[in-house]
Formats: sequence, C-alpha cells, structure tokens
Amino acid sequence: MWRHSSKLCYAGRMRIRFLAAALVAIASAPALSQAAPPPSAEAPQAELVPVAIDTSLGRIVVALDKTHAPITTANFLHYVDAHRLDGETFYRAMRVGNGGLIQGGITSDARKLFPPIEHEPTSVTGLHNVAGAIALANAGPGTGRADFFILASDIPALDATASDPGFAVFGHVVEGMDVVDKILAAPVSATKGEGAMKGQMLDPPVKIIRAERTKAAAGS
Repeated sequence: MWRHSSKLCYAGRMRIRFLAAALVAIASAPALSQAAPPPSAEAPQAELVPVAIDTSLGRIVVALDKTHAPITTANFLHYVDAHRLDGETFYRAMRVGNGGLIQGGITSDARKLFPPIEHEPTSVTGLHNVAGAIALANAGPGTGRADFFILASDIPALDATASDPGFAVFGHVVEGMDVVDKILAAPVSATKGEGAMKGQMLDPPVKIIRAERTKAAAGS
C-alpha cells in the first residue's frame, strides 16, 4: 500500500476521515442533553498513562486508560513513542451548541501511519464520550489509526449502541481543557473540507509541537 505516493495514500485516508465526520455530525446535537458520568468515575482503579500534547496554543495532558481500553491506548502510545504526532496538527473544530469536539492526527504523510486496530466499543470498555474524553476517529470497526478527537462537551450519541459501534474512548483530559476550548474557538475556513467537514477545518491548523509521556497530573 505504501508504495503509492504519499499524496495518493493521504487522499484515501482523508476519505475515511470524511466518513467518520459524517457519523459525528449525524449523531451529535440531539444527544447533548443526555448526561453521562465522567470517565474517571467509571474506572477508579484504572491504570492510567499520562501523555502531554504540547500545541501552539498550550499544553493538554490526557490520562490514557490502559485497563479498560488497552488496544486503543497501546495504539496511541505507539504513535507517541515513535514521535509520529510531533509536528502534526489539530485540523478540525466541530462546534455543537456551547461545546463540540476538536480533531487531530497525521496529515503530513500517510507513510507515518501504522496499521488500523481492533475497535473497542464503549459498550465493552464502560467509558463514555463525555466532556474531556479522548476517542479514536474511525469509519467503522477496524479502521481507526492515528486520528483522534477530544470532546469539549458531552456527546453520548457517539457511544456504541446495538446498531452503531460508535467511537472508542480511551482516556480523558486531566490538564488543559482551557486549551481544548481555545482550539475549538479558533478560526475555521468557510470553504475548506468536504462533506460534513466543510466549514469545520481550522484555518490555520493548530500545530502539535510534541506528544510524549509525562508524569501524572493532578486529577489523573
């Protein structure tokens, strides 16, 4: 697959991302009124791995839930430890009411991507798509790779149901929700993006300077 040019591979990956965006847009607004418990309340005994994501707008620290979402956590740490997220971007801000989500990942070169991983639905992990959660973008089970999103508000419609596999939550923000809010409020292009992502592309994107494991933060 990677014998093709990086531009062609990236175009294919973007098509996957647009499908994921459509799922997000369809599922979002009506569910905002449904309350869900914080991720940490679900897993008080979880083994958490803190990761600092330094961006051009500040630092976000996420605690990855190795106990309840081991596959998705290991996948994200693979990218972090290989420094493949360094220099990439948060490229999307989907605003829903007073909240929404921000999305980031690898956009520079598809050769930086590792193989897709097995999906870990929220119905199995017990984690939820609530404010502060970090989840893996996908276009269906078994397609998730490097792209991820952080929620600025509760969107429980992104959780798994009997008819929808949803999006795999694998941790939560323990520091830097103010930075998440800054990225969500950053300027977007009225014309960039395709399908559900049109009007949601950050312009300019917010740079991910470095992502690396760090010491545990308060609240993790």
